[in-house]
Amino acid sequence: MFEIFTQFADWLTYQQLSLSSGTKLADAVHFFIEDTSKIMVLLIVMIYVIALLRASLNVEKVRSYLAGKRRLFGYFLGSVFGAITPFCSCSSIPVFLGFTSAGIPLGITMAFLITSPLINEIAILLLVSLLGWKFTLLYIAVGMVIGMLSGWFLDVIGAERWLQPFAAKAMKNSQGKPTPSQGEAAVKMTLSDRHAFAKGEMLEIVARVWKWVFIGVGIGAALHGFVPDGWIEAHLGQGQWWSVPASVLVGIPLYSNATGVIPIMESLIKNGLPIGTTLAFCMSTVAASVPEFVMLKQVMQWRLLSLLFALLLTAFTLIGWIFNLSIWNF
Repeated sequence: MFEIFTQFADWLTYQQLSLSSGTKLADAVHFFIEDTSKIMVLLIVMIYVIALLRASLNVEKVRSYLAGKRRLFGYFLGSVFGAITPFCSCSSIPVFLGFTSAGIPLGITMAFLITSPLINEIAILLLVSLLGWKFTLLYIAVGMVIGMLSGWFLDVIGAERWLQPFAAKAMKNSQGKPTPSQGEAAVKMTLSDRHAFAKGEMLEIVARVWKWVFIGVGIGAALHGFVPDGWIEAHLGQGQWWSVPASVLVGIPLYSNATGVIPIMESLIKNGLPIGTTLAFCMSTVAASVPEFVMLKQVMQWRLLSLLFALLLTAFTLIGWIFNLSIWNF
């Protein structure tokens, strides 16, 4: 699906810029080109499509279905949707913005945002071949539970009040009285009207966040290309209790998707890093990266961003300790 972005990055990095394949600079530049092009296309397409759907459907009914007494089911649906979408953490943000503007409760949206980068079908197939079904099923269950519990907790404490004003306003408007794009009025809108509505919303959101996409991926690209090979195995492979939180902290500045991190998991395990420590490191790399949080800052206030950060760090550390216990015999 995303091969075209890899091919574009290959063409621009190695042919147009004449960088030598395999060098750290080339790896960083290739990473930056591939991910920024992919994320920007996803940002434009997903926000436009979701806005077009908002102009065509009764969003209030959808929101009501996912809220209230069905909230627990909503967390599950958000987590399932996150698990079946092949997005990395940064690529999931366009969908997150669309959900927010559609008035979907924050907890359900966060269940999607947290689960999506952790689980995808390619990662599942690679994990099965590497570690077998037992570990893979536990990995899927853990990823979904993290997403659901995080969403539930954020709803319980009313975390939506810590969204940035434009996101909070969009959510409030969608949760209030029906707009011209909702209810019976949606039926009367022409295709041209729906396109104009979707285009306007897409341009507004993209104009607000595009520079943070470049900054965030730029940070990830620099770290991706220049972290010394073998450093992680050398410093975190002894299995001490502190190695799990340390691996989580080490993984945060890095940036990868679930598919890209599986070969790293294989390398770490083969080099003697305990499974729990490996899992904690890879989860933090995928779901709590600096690039993701740089971009999320444009949607969330510092209080919510800090809370999400602490929540993920605590969850990944506990998971790492649990999987390192001797009762988990993989």
